[in-house]
Amino acid sequence: MAHRGASADAPENTMAAFNEAWRQGADAIEGDFRLTKDGQIIAMHDGDTGRTTGQKLVVSKTDWSTLKKLDAGSWKGAKWKGEKIPLLSEILASMPQGKGIFIEIKCGPEIVQKLSEVITQSKIPRKLITIISFNKEVVRAVKKHDPKLTANWLLDLKPKKGEDISSKLAKAIQTLKDIKADGLGAKAVDSLAAKLGSTLKQHGLGFHVWTVDAPAQGRHFVKAGVHSVTTNKPAKMREFLEGQ
Repeated sequence: MAHRGASADAPENTMAAFNEAWRQGADAIEGDFRLTKDGQIIAMHDGDTGRTTGQKLVVSKTDWSTLKKLDAGSWKGAKWKGEKIPLLSEILASMPQGKGIFIEIKCGPEIVQKLSEVITQSKIPRKLITIISFNKEVVRAVKKHDPKLTANWLLDLKPKKGEDISSKLAKAIQTLKDIKADGLGAKAVDSLAAKLGSTLKQHGLGFHVWTVDAPAQGRHFVKAGVHSVTTNKPAKMREFLEGQ
């Protein structure tokens, strides 16, 4: 799965990055999404546009008519000058048949109604769409609004010094069940791979990791039973894993 598109090679969360991901053979893309002031869903990781456009506008306080004029590519290099912030609807419309998308929600549950509308209008099969979020209330709201839509909770389970990982994992499993999540998207911590794989499988939950750019690490998680590996370098990861 291509993290923010093929973001090692093109400006993150832009059509250039998503199209490059498809060119590199990604099975799915992952992007970050927020709701604008006037209720449009755009691809943007940060709460404001400063880092990727050079103009600091708060997404939730700015209309799409203003945001769509920004240059979201020049920061990555001159060749990307003029690349725009895309709407989720534009990204869905450009997806090749049979490919998937992981939609990471960076705001709150207020996006769920509009999200459902955009997905429905896209005609893309539900099985190819996964909603992900660090906000458990977003996952809960998605599953309540549309139980057939796959939604995963994101969590960094890396234990702090002296912390009991078994207890932390048990609490995570309980939360996943409480919010009716379909799976867990975990930060890629090598030492937890086997335990996560076996525990999530035992509870019938999906197992996904982020962000893995080292091929050997990707292989490590595949052996642990992971369902998807999020990477900034989809071509390199696919080439390596297919050769195993």
